[in-house]
Amino acid sequence: MSHGLRGHGGGRADRDGPGGWRAVATRHALLPLRVFLGVTFVYAGIDKLTDPDFLRAEGPGSLGELMNSVRDTSAIPAMVDLALKSPVGFGYAIAAGEIAVGLGILVGLLARIAALGGALISLSLWLTVSWDTEPYYYGNDLAYLMAWIPLVLAGAATFSVDSLIAQRRRHRRVIGSRAY
Repeated sequence: MSHGLRGHGGGRADRDGPGGWRAVATRHALLPLRVFLGVTFVYAGIDKLTDPDFLRAEGPGSLGELMNSVRDTSAIPAMVDLALKSPVGFGYAIAAGEIAVGLGILVGLLARIAALGGALISLSLWLTVSWDTEPYYYGNDLAYLMAWIPLVLAGAATFSVDSLIAQRRRHRRVIGSRAY
């Protein structure tokens, strides 16, 4: 009894061809990562905007309190000092950045730029908020940073606005080359 994939002609399907399951899996391999990071970053941004305590300069649960608590243990205290000049403004900027990055990667619009933004946010959080976490693998910001790198390199090749734009450009080139 054969348990292999069967093509239309009854023979074994070409697993490595352009329509084979390996090729399809390869094309869509980054899709779960895009969905996870996109949803997580949109949620994180909305969570910051809707938390009445977070967007304050001081007090329990405020960004100001968090920044003051990590200032002396961060890798780059100057980054924390910059945020402490206007914690509320910085909080809004981080929240807006997370939402923009999350939506960009979810819909695949300027996906490499969105992924770079996500990587930079994660890097800045790792160097400040979670730098002192021991052992290092308990902190999630480094893992998020590493998760963004494949998307910076590959972009959003499928199910994305970027792929639709690229497809439209290819179509116009083909039509344009036939006109001559």
